[in-house]
Amino acid sequence: MAVTLTATACTSSGTTDDTPARATRTASPTPTAQAALTKKEALAQIAHYSKINNQASVHNNRTLLDTIEDGPLYAMSVADYKEEEGLPKVDREKYKPWSYDLASTDVYIPRFTAGQQKWFAAVTYSGKNDKDARVLIMTEQAKTQRWEMVAAVDLDNKTQIPKIALDANGYATAVDATSTKNVAATVDALRDAVLDNFATGGDLTGKQVFTTTKTSTRQIKVHDDTIHKFGSRGTTQFSAATPKFTDSYALKTTDGHALVVFAHTHTQADAVAPGLEIVPDKDDRAWLGTSHSPYFTYTFNCSDVATVPTTPGKSKLIGYTCRRTDAEGLSTSSAA
Repeated sequence: MAVTLTATACTSSGTTDDTPARATRTASPTPTAQAALTKKEALAQIAHYSKINNQASVHNNRTLLDTIEDGPLYAMSVADYKEEEGLPKVDREKYKPWSYDLASTDVYIPRFTAGQQKWFAAVTYSGKNDKDARVLIMTEQAKTQRWEMVAAVDLDNKTQIPKIALDANGYATAVDATSTKNVAATVDALRDAVLDNFATGGDLTGKQVFTTTKTSTRQIKVHDDTIHKFGSRGTTQFSAATPKFTDSYALKTTDGHALVVFAHTHTQADAVAPGLEIVPDKDDRAWLGTSHSPYFTYTFNCSDVATVPTTPGKSKLIGYTCRRTDAEGLSTSSAA
């Protein structure tokens, strides 16, 4: 933002000219927002991501993966690697190369001024009649200037994808979703509501912030089903955790709302009655080994997508994806 400054005119007492001298300061030019990249370049970055992801995932190459992923997506991918490596070889599935269908991909590219982090969003489609949709976020890393994928979230219903507002040149408008000046529910409020869906089944902020959707119902079902899994023999409790990833990405929609992508972190604590122990299942063993314990805590990192009104009203949660990224037993947590 540029501020124009005009200095007050003054007259020099030593001049013999009848015309008073005026000192002026030239106004600073308004920074020009430039598109992060072109549509062709954005699609090329998505194609590059798929290619390198395949190369990395064949051998669970974390170093190579780190050149194309960052943020919550990298944490989830590394967790997938670790979980697979904890399985007996006979239970590991052979890796199948994949790629995004660029012909069925819509890209939404905002404009940015110098110094702002550059990013863009995309929606990819797959399956019969493109019935499955996924929201992607790629960001440019300031130091390396590499484009890396930070979020890839499957949507529960592609019909809920809002129409993104585009300017005359086809570029989108980024929205600061951390401020109530721009959205009815900030990213922090959205995150709290998602965490409440897991922690209480949405009884508190979950129902205050979100209207009922398939996605919010799915999160609540995780709570309802999981807290009763031990019956009278134990308990399960979900809790909010300090978010590991706090960046958010939002785009203006044609109906005046915003499409917001953000991340959250939550824990699940399982405990059983005295005299009983929990046996880790095969997917837990990468973290927990085979040791039994009366208490386990799991940490999940997740990405979420919501549509948020700019005026008072409820938001819609339209997609989320989670991965267990850590777990510990009683002996480990007691020593911490």
